[in-house]
Amino acid sequence: MSDLPQSALALPVDPIARARWAVSAMFFVNGAGVGSWAPYIPLVQTRLGLSAADLGLALLAAGVGALIAMPFAGRLAARHGSGAVTRLAAVAVLASFLLPVLAPTATVLAIGLFLFGAGNGLMDVAMNAHGVLVERRLGRPIMSSLHACWSLGGLSGAGLGGLALAGMAPPLHAVAVVVVLGGIAALAASALLGPEDRAAAAGPAFALPGRRTLGIGLLTFASFVAEGAMLDWTGVYLAGSLGTTAAFAASGYAAFSAAMTLGRLTGDRVRAAVGALVMVRAGGVVAAVGLGLGLAVGTPWAAVAGFTLAGLGLSNLVPVFFGAGGRAEEGSGHGIAAVATMGYFGFLIGPPAIGGLAEILGLPLALGLVAAGVGLVGVFAGLVRDADA
Repeated sequence: MSDLPQSALALPVDPIARARWAVSAMFFVNGAGVGSWAPYIPLVQTRLGLSAADLGLALLAAGVGALIAMPFAGRLAARHGSGAVTRLAAVAVLASFLLPVLAPTATVLAIGLFLFGAGNGLMDVAMNAHGVLVERRLGRPIMSSLHACWSLGGLSGAGLGGLALAGMAPPLHAVAVVVVLGGIAALAASALLGPEDRAAAAGPAFALPGRRTLGIGLLTFASFVAEGAMLDWTGVYLAGSLGTTAAFAASGYAAFSAAMTLGRLTGDRVRAAVGALVMVRAGGVVAAVGLGLGLAVGTPWAAVAGFTLAGLGLSNLVPVFFGAGGRAEEGSGHGIAAVATMGYFGFLIGPPAIGGLAEILGLPLALGLVAAGVGLVGVFAGLVRDADA
Protein backbone atom coordinates (compact mmCIF):
# COMPACT_ATOMS: atom_id res chain seq x y z
CA MET A 1 0.00 0.00 0.00
CA SER A 2 2.80 2.42 0.84
CA ASP A 3 4.15 2.14 -2.71
CA LEU A 4 0.96 3.56 -4.22
CA PRO A 5 0.87 7.29 -4.95
CA GLN A 6 -1.24 9.24 -2.50
CA SER A 7 -3.35 10.67 -5.35
CA ALA A 8 -4.60 7.17 -6.12
CA LEU A 9 -5.96 6.76 -2.61
CA ALA A 10 -7.33 10.17 -1.72
CA LEU A 11 -9.70 12.82 -2.96
CA PRO A 12 -8.21 16.05 -4.36
CA VAL A 13 -6.40 18.12 -1.73
CA ASP A 14 -7.93 21.38 -2.95
CA PRO A 15 -11.08 21.93 -0.83
CA ILE A 16 -12.95 23.53 -3.74
CA ALA A 17 -12.19 20.54 -5.98
CA ARG A 18 -13.40 18.23 -3.22
CA ALA A 19 -16.53 20.36 -2.79
CA ARG A 20 -17.21 19.98 -6.51
CA TRP A 21 -17.24 16.17 -6.15
CA ALA A 22 -19.25 16.37 -2.93
CA VAL A 23 -22.02 18.50 -4.40
CA SER A 24 -22.10 16.15 -7.41
CA ALA A 25 -22.66 13.28 -4.99
CA MET A 26 -25.51 15.20 -3.34
CA PHE A 27 -27.20 15.68 -6.72
CA PHE A 28 -26.78 11.95 -7.34
CA VAL A 29 -28.25 11.08 -3.93
CA ASN A 30 -31.24 13.38 -4.49
CA GLY A 31 -31.90 11.91 -7.93
CA ALA A 32 -31.55 8.39 -6.52
CA GLY A 33 -34.04 9.17 -3.75
CA VAL A 34 -36.62 10.41 -6.24
CA GLY A 35 -35.92 7.55 -8.65
CA SER A 36 -36.16 4.95 -5.89
CA TRP A 37 -39.78 5.91 -5.29
CA ALA A 38 -40.86 4.99 -8.85
CA PRO A 39 -40.78 1.16 -8.45
CA TYR A 40 -42.96 1.39 -5.34
CA ILE A 41 -45.79 3.39 -6.96
CA PRO A 42 -47.67 0.43 -8.51
CA LEU A 43 -47.06 -1.62 -5.38
CA VAL A 44 -48.56 1.08 -3.16
CA GLN A 45 -51.47 1.60 -5.53
CA THR A 46 -52.34 -2.10 -5.45
CA ARG A 47 -51.89 -2.47 -1.69
CA LEU A 48 -54.14 0.51 -0.92
CA GLY A 49 -56.61 -0.22 -3.72
CA LEU A 50 -56.31 3.27 -5.22
CA SER A 51 -57.90 4.31 -8.48
CA ALA A 52 -55.82 6.21 -11.01
CA ALA A 53 -57.55 9.45 -9.93
CA ASP A 54 -56.87 8.79 -6.24
CA LEU A 55 -53.24 7.99 -6.96
CA GLY A 56 -52.92 11.15 -9.05
CA LEU A 57 -54.18 13.30 -6.19
CA ALA A 58 -51.78 11.64 -3.78
CA LEU A 59 -48.84 12.19 -6.14
CA LEU A 60 -49.85 15.83 -6.52
CA ALA A 61 -49.19 16.25 -2.78
CA ALA A 62 -45.47 15.80 -3.42
CA GLY A 63 -45.46 18.67 -5.90
CA VAL A 64 -47.44 20.89 -3.54
CA GLY A 65 -44.99 20.14 -0.72
CA ALA A 66 -42.05 21.09 -2.94
CA LEU A 67 -43.67 24.34 -4.07
CA ILE A 68 -44.42 25.37 -0.47
CA ALA A 69 -40.92 24.51 0.78
CA MET A 70 -38.89 26.10 -2.01
CA PRO A 71 -39.44 29.77 -1.04
CA PHE A 72 -38.29 28.97 2.51
CA ALA A 73 -35.18 27.21 1.20
CA GLY A 74 -33.63 30.40 -0.17
CA ARG A 75 -33.91 32.18 3.18
CA LEU A 76 -32.59 29.18 5.10
CA ALA A 77 -29.62 28.91 2.73
CA ALA A 78 -28.87 32.62 3.19
CA ARG A 79 -29.05 32.37 6.98
CA HIS A 80 -27.36 29.04 7.63
CA GLY A 81 -25.44 28.27 4.45
CA SER A 82 -26.46 26.23 1.43
CA GLY A 83 -24.28 23.30 2.49
CA ALA A 84 -25.91 23.05 5.92
CA VAL A 85 -29.40 23.15 4.41
CA THR A 86 -28.40 20.52 1.83
CA ARG A 87 -27.28 18.19 4.62
CA LEU A 88 -30.46 18.71 6.63
CA ALA A 89 -32.70 18.32 3.59
CA ALA A 90 -30.93 15.09 2.55
CA VAL A 91 -31.82 13.61 5.94
CA ALA A 92 -35.42 14.79 5.52
CA VAL A 93 -35.72 13.25 2.04
CA LEU A 94 -34.34 9.89 3.13
CA ALA A 95 -36.39 9.77 6.35
CA SER A 96 -39.65 10.82 4.70
CA PHE A 97 -39.15 8.18 1.99
CA LEU A 98 -40.32 5.56 4.50
CA LEU A 99 -43.77 7.04 5.06
CA PRO A 100 -45.30 6.89 1.56
CA VAL A 101 -43.87 3.43 0.88
CA LEU A 102 -45.29 1.96 4.10
CA ALA A 103 -48.43 4.14 4.32
CA PRO A 104 -51.44 2.18 5.68
CA THR A 105 -54.06 4.52 4.15
CA ALA A 106 -54.44 6.94 1.25
CA THR A 107 -54.45 9.87 3.68
CA VAL A 108 -51.13 8.83 5.21
CA LEU A 109 -49.78 8.31 1.70
CA ALA A 110 -50.66 11.89 0.74
CA ILE A 111 -49.13 13.25 3.97
CA GLY A 112 -45.98 11.21 3.41
CA LEU A 113 -45.66 12.39 -0.17
CA PHE A 114 -46.20 15.99 0.92
CA LEU A 115 -43.30 15.67 3.40
CA PHE A 116 -41.17 13.84 0.83
CA GLY A 117 -41.83 16.59 -1.71
CA ALA A 118 -41.10 19.34 0.84
CA GLY A 119 -37.76 17.77 1.74
CA ASN A 120 -36.93 17.37 -1.92
CA GLY A 121 -37.85 21.00 -2.61
CA LEU A 122 -35.56 22.20 0.18
CA MET A 123 -32.71 20.02 -1.03
CA ASP A 124 -33.21 21.00 -4.67
CA VAL A 125 -32.83 24.71 -3.97
CA ALA A 126 -30.00 24.31 -1.43
CA MET A 127 -27.84 21.97 -3.49
CA ASN A 128 -28.27 24.14 -6.59
CA ALA A 129 -27.29 27.20 -4.54
CA HIS A 130 -24.20 25.37 -3.32
CA GLY A 131 -23.45 24.28 -6.88
CA VAL A 132 -23.52 27.92 -8.01
CA LEU A 133 -21.16 28.80 -5.17
CA VAL A 134 -18.69 26.06 -6.10
CA GLU A 135 -18.96 27.01 -9.79
CA ARG A 136 -18.00 30.60 -8.95
CA ARG A 137 -14.97 29.49 -6.96
CA LEU A 138 -13.81 27.02 -9.58
CA GLY A 139 -14.19 29.65 -12.28
CA ARG A 140 -15.66 27.23 -14.82
CA PRO A 141 -19.12 25.80 -15.60
CA ILE A 142 -20.26 22.73 -13.63
CA MET A 143 -24.06 23.10 -13.37
CA SER A 144 -24.85 20.90 -16.37
CA SER A 145 -22.75 18.04 -15.05
CA LEU A 146 -24.41 18.40 -11.64
CA HIS A 147 -27.82 17.98 -13.25
CA ALA A 148 -26.43 15.04 -15.24
CA CYS A 149 -25.50 13.47 -11.89
CA TRP A 150 -29.12 13.95 -10.81
CA SER A 151 -30.35 12.17 -13.94
CA LEU A 152 -27.90 9.31 -13.43
CA GLY A 153 -28.96 9.11 -9.80
CA GLY A 154 -32.59 8.83 -10.86
CA LEU A 155 -31.77 5.93 -13.19
CA SER A 156 -29.65 4.24 -10.50
CA GLY A 157 -32.28 4.74 -7.81
CA ALA A 158 -35.02 3.24 -9.95
CA GLY A 159 -32.78 0.27 -10.74
CA LEU A 160 -31.71 -0.23 -7.13
CA GLY A 161 -35.28 0.05 -5.89
CA GLY A 162 -36.45 -2.52 -8.40
CA LEU A 163 -33.63 -4.93 -7.51
CA ALA A 164 -34.30 -4.52 -3.80
CA LEU A 165 -37.99 -5.28 -4.27
CA ALA A 166 -37.20 -8.31 -6.41
CA GLY A 167 -34.74 -9.75 -3.90
CA MET A 168 -36.44 -8.89 -0.60
CA ALA A 169 -40.00 -9.96 0.08
CA PRO A 170 -40.97 -7.55 2.91
CA PRO A 171 -41.02 -4.03 1.42
CA LEU A 172 -39.60 -2.69 4.69
CA HIS A 173 -36.34 -4.55 4.03
CA ALA A 174 -36.08 -3.15 0.52
CA VAL A 175 -36.78 0.38 1.76
CA ALA A 176 -34.17 -0.01 4.49
CA VAL A 177 -31.51 -0.90 1.92
CA VAL A 178 -32.28 2.21 -0.14
CA VAL A 179 -32.35 4.52 2.88
CA VAL A 180 -29.17 3.12 4.46
CA LEU A 181 -27.15 3.26 1.24
CA GLY A 182 -28.42 6.76 0.49
CA GLY A 183 -27.63 7.87 4.04
CA ILE A 184 -24.08 6.56 3.86
CA ALA A 185 -23.47 8.34 0.55
CA ALA A 186 -25.00 11.60 1.81
CA LEU A 187 -23.01 11.47 5.06
CA ALA A 188 -19.75 10.85 3.22
CA ALA A 189 -20.39 13.67 0.77
CA SER A 190 -21.71 16.21 3.28
CA ALA A 191 -18.41 16.43 5.14
CA LEU A 192 -16.69 17.62 1.94
CA LEU A 193 -19.15 20.28 0.79
CA GLY A 194 -16.60 22.90 1.68
CA PRO A 195 -16.65 26.54 2.80
CA GLU A 196 -19.64 28.65 1.95
CA ASP A 197 -20.89 32.22 2.08
CA ARG A 198 -23.44 33.10 4.73
CA ALA A 199 -25.67 36.13 4.94
CA ALA A 200 -27.18 35.86 8.40
CA ALA A 201 -28.65 39.33 8.47
CA ALA A 202 -32.15 39.59 9.82
CA GLY A 203 -34.93 39.93 7.30
CA PRO A 204 -38.25 38.54 6.17
CA ALA A 205 -38.65 34.86 5.39
CA PHE A 206 -39.63 35.81 1.84
CA ALA A 207 -37.97 38.32 -0.44
CA LEU A 208 -39.65 39.44 -3.64
CA PRO A 209 -37.46 38.55 -6.61
CA GLY A 210 -36.19 41.29 -8.90
CA ARG A 211 -37.41 41.87 -12.43
CA ARG A 212 -34.52 40.01 -14.02
CA THR A 213 -35.02 37.04 -11.71
CA LEU A 214 -38.70 36.95 -12.62
CA GLY A 215 -37.74 36.91 -16.29
CA ILE A 216 -35.35 34.01 -15.75
CA GLY A 217 -38.11 32.30 -13.78
CA LEU A 218 -40.50 32.60 -16.72
CA LEU A 219 -37.90 31.02 -19.01
CA THR A 220 -37.53 28.22 -16.47
CA PHE A 221 -41.32 27.87 -16.33
CA ALA A 222 -41.47 27.39 -20.12
CA SER A 223 -38.63 24.85 -20.03
CA PHE A 224 -40.26 22.81 -17.27
CA VAL A 225 -43.61 22.87 -19.08
CA ALA A 226 -41.81 21.32 -22.06
CA GLU A 227 -40.08 18.71 -19.89
CA GLY A 228 -43.38 17.78 -18.26
CA ALA A 229 -45.02 17.53 -21.66
CA MET A 230 -42.34 15.13 -22.86
CA LEU A 231 -42.80 12.97 -19.77
CA ASP A 232 -46.58 12.73 -19.87
CA TRP A 233 -47.58 13.15 -23.52
CA THR A 234 -44.95 11.62 -25.83
CA GLY A 235 -46.33 8.11 -25.41
CA VAL A 236 -49.92 9.30 -25.75
CA TYR A 237 -49.06 11.16 -28.95
CA LEU A 238 -47.26 8.20 -30.53
CA ALA A 239 -49.84 5.59 -29.56
CA GLY A 240 -52.99 7.69 -29.77
CA SER A 241 -52.36 10.23 -32.53
CA LEU A 242 -49.99 8.18 -34.71
CA GLY A 243 -51.33 4.70 -33.91
CA THR A 244 -48.06 3.03 -32.89
CA THR A 245 -47.76 0.06 -30.57
CA ALA A 246 -47.31 0.63 -26.84
CA ALA A 247 -43.76 -0.70 -27.09
CA PHE A 248 -42.85 1.82 -29.78
CA ALA A 249 -44.62 4.61 -27.89
CA ALA A 250 -42.26 4.06 -24.94
CA SER A 251 -39.32 4.89 -27.22
CA GLY A 252 -40.40 8.53 -27.40
CA TYR A 253 -39.62 9.43 -23.79
CA ALA A 254 -36.65 7.03 -23.76
CA ALA A 255 -35.07 8.92 -26.66
CA PHE A 256 -35.83 12.25 -24.98
CA SER A 257 -34.27 11.12 -21.67
CA ALA A 258 -31.16 9.71 -23.33
CA ALA A 259 -30.65 12.97 -25.24
CA MET A 260 -31.15 15.00 -22.04
CA THR A 261 -28.51 12.98 -20.19
CA LEU A 262 -26.03 13.14 -23.07
CA GLY A 263 -26.55 16.89 -23.42
CA ARG A 264 -25.93 17.49 -19.72
CA LEU A 265 -22.81 15.31 -19.65
CA THR A 266 -21.27 17.46 -22.39
CA GLY A 267 -22.96 20.76 -21.50
CA ASP A 268 -20.26 22.26 -19.30
CA ARG A 269 -17.63 21.95 -22.02
CA VAL A 270 -19.98 23.45 -24.61
CA ARG A 271 -20.87 26.32 -22.28
CA ALA A 272 -17.22 27.01 -21.52
CA ALA A 273 -16.57 27.24 -25.27
CA VAL A 274 -19.55 29.31 -26.43
CA GLY A 275 -21.01 30.89 -23.27
CA ALA A 276 -24.39 30.65 -21.56
CA LEU A 277 -26.12 33.10 -23.92
CA VAL A 278 -25.32 31.14 -27.08
CA MET A 279 -26.12 27.85 -25.33
CA VAL A 280 -29.59 29.00 -24.26
CA ARG A 281 -30.38 30.62 -27.59
CA ALA A 282 -29.28 27.55 -29.54
CA GLY A 283 -30.97 25.19 -27.10
CA GLY A 284 -34.31 26.94 -27.42
CA VAL A 285 -34.10 26.97 -31.22
CA VAL A 286 -33.01 23.31 -31.50
CA ALA A 287 -35.78 22.14 -29.15
CA ALA A 288 -38.47 24.22 -30.88
CA VAL A 289 -37.45 23.39 -34.46
CA GLY A 290 -36.88 19.71 -33.71
CA LEU A 291 -40.18 19.23 -31.91
CA GLY A 292 -42.08 21.40 -34.40
CA LEU A 293 -40.77 19.56 -37.46
CA GLY A 294 -41.33 16.18 -35.81
CA LEU A 295 -44.97 17.08 -35.20
CA ALA A 296 -45.43 18.63 -38.65
CA VAL A 297 -44.14 15.56 -40.52
CA GLY A 298 -46.50 13.42 -38.47
CA THR A 299 -44.79 10.02 -38.74
CA PRO A 300 -43.61 7.91 -35.77
CA TRP A 301 -39.90 8.06 -36.56
CA ALA A 302 -40.04 11.79 -37.27
CA ALA A 303 -41.74 12.31 -33.90
CA VAL A 304 -39.05 10.29 -32.08
CA ALA A 305 -36.37 12.30 -33.88
CA GLY A 306 -38.15 15.50 -32.82
CA PHE A 307 -38.32 14.33 -29.19
CA THR A 308 -34.59 13.53 -29.34
CA LEU A 309 -33.75 17.03 -30.58
CA ALA A 310 -36.04 18.48 -27.91
CA GLY A 311 -34.07 16.57 -25.28
CA LEU A 312 -30.76 17.89 -26.59
CA GLY A 313 -32.07 21.44 -26.78
CA LEU A 314 -33.69 21.43 -23.34
CA SER A 315 -30.91 19.55 -21.56
CA ASN A 316 -28.83 22.55 -20.48
CA LEU A 317 -31.48 25.25 -20.16
CA VAL A 318 -32.50 24.60 -16.55
CA PRO A 319 -28.90 24.26 -15.25
CA VAL A 320 -28.05 27.62 -16.81
CA PHE A 321 -31.25 29.23 -15.49
CA PHE A 322 -30.60 28.03 -11.93
CA GLY A 323 -27.09 29.43 -12.09
CA ALA A 324 -28.32 32.70 -13.59
CA GLY A 325 -30.97 32.98 -10.89
CA GLY A 326 -28.31 32.53 -8.25
CA ARG A 327 -26.26 35.37 -9.71
CA ALA A 328 -29.22 37.69 -10.24
CA GLU A 329 -29.96 38.07 -6.50
CA GLU A 330 -27.82 39.11 -3.57
CA GLY A 331 -27.22 35.65 -2.15
CA SER A 332 -27.77 32.72 -4.49
CA GLY A 333 -30.41 31.00 -2.36
CA HIS A 334 -33.09 33.65 -2.93
CA GLY A 335 -32.70 33.77 -6.70
CA ILE A 336 -32.60 30.00 -7.10
CA ALA A 337 -35.63 29.62 -4.82
CA ALA A 338 -37.65 31.99 -7.02
CA VAL A 339 -36.51 30.41 -10.28
CA ALA A 340 -37.04 26.85 -9.01
CA THR A 341 -40.50 27.61 -7.64
CA MET A 342 -41.67 29.09 -10.95
CA GLY A 343 -40.10 26.21 -12.85
CA TYR A 344 -41.67 23.44 -10.83
CA PHE A 345 -45.01 25.21 -10.96
CA GLY A 346 -44.74 24.88 -14.74
CA PHE A 347 -43.88 21.20 -14.37
CA LEU A 348 -47.02 20.67 -12.28
CA ILE A 349 -49.58 22.63 -14.28
CA GLY A 350 -48.10 22.15 -17.76
CA PRO A 351 -49.17 18.54 -18.44
CA PRO A 352 -52.81 18.98 -17.31
CA ALA A 353 -53.01 22.28 -19.23
CA ILE A 354 -51.80 20.49 -22.35
CA GLY A 355 -54.50 17.88 -21.78
CA GLY A 356 -57.14 20.62 -21.65
CA LEU A 357 -55.81 22.24 -24.80
CA ALA A 358 -55.70 18.85 -26.54
CA GLU A 359 -59.42 18.44 -25.91
CA ILE A 360 -60.04 21.71 -27.78
CA LEU A 361 -57.27 21.85 -30.38
CA GLY A 362 -56.04 18.28 -30.65
CA LEU A 363 -52.83 16.92 -29.15
CA PRO A 364 -50.50 17.72 -32.11
CA LEU A 365 -51.43 21.41 -32.00
CA ALA A 366 -51.24 21.49 -28.20
CA LEU A 367 -47.69 20.11 -28.36
CA GLY A 368 -46.98 22.60 -31.14
CA LEU A 369 -47.74 25.38 -28.64
CA VAL A 370 -45.15 23.83 -26.33
CA ALA A 371 -42.62 24.03 -29.17
CA ALA A 372 -43.53 27.70 -29.68
CA GLY A 373 -43.03 28.38 -25.96
CA VAL A 374 -39.56 26.83 -26.05
CA GLY A 375 -38.78 28.96 -29.10
CA LEU A 376 -39.56 32.06 -27.02
CA VAL A 377 -36.93 30.89 -24.54
CA GLY A 378 -34.36 31.28 -27.31
CA VAL A 379 -35.74 34.71 -28.22
CA PHE A 380 -35.37 36.01 -24.66
CA ALA A 381 -32.04 34.29 -23.96
CA GLY A 382 -30.47 37.71 -23.30
CA LEU A 383 -31.68 37.45 -19.68
CA VAL A 384 -28.78 35.04 -19.00
CA ARG A 385 -26.17 37.28 -20.61
CA ASP A 386 -24.26 37.66 -17.33
CA ALA A 387 -24.55 34.01 -16.23
CA ASP A 388 -20.88 33.32 -17.00
CA ALA A 389 -19.60 36.23 -14.93
